[in-house]
Amino acid sequence: MSTQRFVHRSCAVTFASALLGMGVTLSLPAHAQLGLGLVPMRQEMKIAPGQQVSGALKLSSESGVKTRIRAEIDDFDIDATDTPQFERNLPQEAPYSCKNWLSLNPMEIELEQGGSLLVRYTIRVPADAAEGSYACAAGFTTLPSADQAAAQGMGMHMAVRIVSAFYIQVGNPQVMGSLKEITLEAVPPQAAPAEGGPATNATEAKSSWRVVVVLENSGKMYFRPSGTLEVLDAGGKTVETDDFPSLAVLRERTQRVIFPLKTNLEPGHYKLRVNVDIGTGEIQAGTADVAVEAPPPAPAAKPAPK
Repeated sequence: MSTQRFVHRSCAVTFASALLGMGVTLSLPAHAQLGLGLVPMRQEMKIAPGQQVSGALKLSSESGVKTRIRAEIDDFDIDATDTPQFERNLPQEAPYSCKNWLSLNPMEIELEQGGSLLVRYTIRVPADAAEGSYACAAGFTTLPSADQAAAQGMGMHMAVRIVSAFYIQVGNPQVMGSLKEITLEAVPPQAAPAEGGPATNATEAKSSWRVVVVLENSGKMYFRPSGTLEVLDAGGKTVETDDFPSLAVLRERTQRVIFPLKTNLEPGHYKLRVNVDIGTGEIQAGTADVAVEAPPPAPAAKPAPK
């Protein structure tokens, strides 16, 4: 078992609020619900160079209307917020992508209300493929039907997207990696309520906290870490324990694993303790001593001009 120790200091921070948009545009008549189901949503397989493997994904409509769907083949990455990003072209992922090996049939789909369809996939690994793990994805996005497009014209429409990820292992690459860092980060309080909503007491708008564990994958094989995070107070009492999420750390990169804490940490000293197995059977252990400081007092209100 390997052990590391990290020391950090954390303080309360004031954040500017920002709205972050992700993924999907939603807009349909109130009576119509739109949704998709996909099985399986993850495929992990070992394929030899020059080999071809075929299978099927079951795509189903959870919609109250006939649904048009377009398939696409994507690169993918996992960003600094632990969120998978699926794009048709991610240049930085080109050396590790299986996108060009994957084909889907059909690419244009129309599902009746509550219907389902098998989408066939084929993966053809080139004969000269180098040893390592590769990742790509099959994405399915709804489109407006011909009737909806005619009725809505150029207006907004609802789009729902669902994705199945493929992890392909070529050869026998060794899992290699290490626990690099453990930090405590403040998370901004919830955004203020919309106009007309219930008022929020400013003294209750406390920041919450998250622990970030940084793992380095120095090898050519992805891994799924397992283990625990433990938060202890200054007296050594356990405040919170969390398991590692089932999240892949892709090859040859450093990746943040985020643990949103359910406990709001009061000012004081804490110890963060991590035990993690990256898939080698060896437990890597690390600790970090952190200090949470009280936020500065709010400035006094200025008197109203007379």
